[in-house]
Amino acid sequence: MKSIQVKIASDVVCPWCLIGKRELEKAMETLKSDYRFELQFLPFELAPDMPVEGEDFKTHISNKCGDFEMFLQRTQMLIDRGAAIGIDFNMREMPKTPNTFLMHRIIQFAYQSGLQAVVKEAYMSAYFIERTDLTDLETVIDIAVKCGLDEEHVRALVASQEGVAEIKELQSNMRSMGITGVPFIVTGKQIGRA
Repeated sequence: MKSIQVKIASDVVCPWCLIGKRELEKAMETLKSDYRFELQFLPFELAPDMPVEGEDFKTHISNKCGDFEMFLQRTQMLIDRGAAIGIDFNMREMPKTPNTFLMHRIIQFAYQSGLQAVVKEAYMSAYFIERTDLTDLETVIDIAVKCGLDEEHVRALVASQEGVAEIKELQSNMRSMGITGVPFIVTGKQIGRA
């Protein structure tokens, strides 16, 4: 059986990344009798300067995109695409926009246990579907533990600098390749936007 390595640069707070993940997994399921997929998520912060305490979603979007109502109108295609695959994006009820660096560290750590996709999905679903406040450290830890990661290891990771340099290096490498937006998929030698 042919093996295909798929690497996806994405962020927890990117709605298109959640759509892309779900659609990619559907395609992988369709092709599983012919191919074995090796999936890895790479960190990419859309707002690397986000304060640790996060920022009100409406304020963040207004500062980034201008008028919030205009933003809502421009996201209709996103909302429709999400609805078609069972995701109810309600941008008016979004929680605070978190700093995602720590979650990227935990997601990268989860790769070692084969739980990376599960943890990634859990954070994205918590944010976009359950509208959970991911600025709360205990919530972030609890989600990872519920996915099967060892609580003691997660807490040790959070309390240390483990993974900090790795995440910074991975993001720096992607930006040096010219990646400026996500989701961004690398398969073998093929590189392209999702």
